Amino acid sequence: MNRSWRLFLSLLLGFSLIAAACGSDDSDDAGGSGGDSATATTEAPDSGDADSGSSDSGDSDSGDSDEAAAPAALPGDGVSLTMCRANWASGYIQAEIVRQILQKAGFEVSDPSVIELGPSNAYTAMAEGSCDFWANSWYPGHFSWFENQLTDGSLVGDHVEAVPGLFQDSGVQGFLVTKTWAEDNNISTIDQINRDESLWSQLDSDGDGKAEILGCPESWTCDDIIENQIAFGNGTEPWDNFVETKAEYDALFAEMVNRVNAGEPGILYTWSPASYLTVLVPGDNVLWLSVEGVLDDSNPLGKEGGENHQQEEGFTDFGADMCTQPCQLGWSAADIQVSARTDMLDGTPFLRNLFPLIKPSILDISFLQVDQTDGDGSQAHVAQLASGWMADNADTVDAWIAEAAAG
Repeated sequence: MNRSWRLFLSLLLGFSLIAAACGSDDSDDAGGSGGDSATATTEAPDSGDADSGSSDSGDSDSGDSDEAAAPAALPGDGVSLTMCRANWASGYIQAEIVRQILQKAGFEVSDPSVIELGPSNAYTAMAEGSCDFWANSWYPGHFSWFENQLTDGSLVGDHVEAVPGLFQDSGVQGFLVTKTWAEDNNISTIDQINRDESLWSQLDSDGDGKAEILGCPESWTCDDIIENQIAFGNGTEPWDNFVETKAEYDALFAEMVNRVNAGEPGILYTWSPASYLTVLVPGDNVLWLSVEGVLDDSNPLGKEGGENHQQEEGFTDFGADMCTQPCQLGWSAADIQVSARTDMLDGTPFLRNLFPLIKPSILDISFLQVDQTDGDGSQAHVAQLASGWMADNADTVDAWIAEAAAG
């Protein structure tokens, strides 16, 4: 990735870190309060011992005993975990880093690429025991899946919980619009487009009488949130001239790139951290598109768990160079977290201690995602990139493991 893209990502992620520093009381039920969670600043405990619960034997009576001493037990020795991961590529790196941290702590962790799922299935898989955890939750939206009912009548939320850690208030998300088209038509909000047939009709590529928002695959959560946003509009006026196009995300992204390159109007949902924003660059060829109202917990379409689609106060921190004004993305900066089976966490207290400490730099993750996109797309390349991060941050990882072991 060239220097300009790195500068752009640094600026973009800087805004999300500002949001994290401000925090949001509404996101506390996701297990974290924001603050400094996006940077790896955890200090090592006073004791440098990384073993769990083993007594310090001090100097041995025999000077030869060091050669015969067995290696110190690791907290995860003898424990096997099944890990799943999200079916979007921007979640692969963080998942693999979490896996390698657990492996360093002695756990045997399955290859997460073997069980790759969208949220609609991942939470049920965890609740039913097909996998123990994943590192790809986006809250508050993903809390909607906690309401899913299992065959025994229990709910997903009876078995699965969100764990603090990773990236609080850092998943910036929203709608991108073709920059030249927005500027030529003095567009400020999606609501404005909805009111003006001369505008929304230009987004009707199939002639069905509806403007298209290029959204998400059906197995994700954002597709349901977007449908609720369309029904909600600004709270009194729905976006009744819009419809969401659902498809495989890379196909939707390619369609938006084609439109932008041709100077044609388009609206696409996207998020950061993701390498997508090194191709569709806010301020260069697209802008973040504002909304007039932020979806609340009214769940206008009555979707199961749809109360959790609410987007708190939305995100407002981008200037006129990147966002239509006044800037209101209509999406909160999500908490990107680990979710795990409650019984696994209860049975392995070390993991309940460790997960909240795992807080890599979100800027590191962003750069690694671009490196991943430039690679061959293999799990081996993802593992290689994560191993490089582990080597560069070995002292920090050791400190997290030691602190978790100390309890």
